[in-house]
Amino acid sequence: MDIIKILQEDYQRFPVNQTYSIYAEDVYFQDPLNKFSGVERYKQMIKFIETFFLNLKMDLHDIQLEEDTIKTKWTLSWNTPLPWKPRISIPGWSELRLNSQGMIVSHIDYWNCSRLDVLKQHLFPLNSR
Repeated sequence: MDIIKILQEDYQRFPVNQTYSIYAEDVYFQDPLNKFSGVERYKQMIKFIETFFLNLKMDLHDIQLEEDTIKTKWTLSWNTPLPWKPRISIPGWSELRLNSQGMIVSHIDYWNCSRLDVLKQHLFPLNSR
């Protein structure tokens, strides 16, 4: 199993048809809005993103494997289903930790912007770029 290749393909088609079999059952996930454990909760979060956000795009800028950690740099963008459909963009990075079987046991996302910056993009789309 080439986990780097799988992740690259998952990022390309995100959030559709993700490869959940690379995650441990009790995977820990954290981002600036969420914190939980379990691959089923992770699937629910991805399904919410797929259902709620419009024109979703995940651009993968870099992916590196160093010992038991995969680091990715990305930009997530979408249109929010508000009447003016603002385009939101969050640049960030992820740290994915692997267990001895090569399964992802921890997935932590970091944003290069604040939650307030994301809110501002919703309210003032022309001023937030």
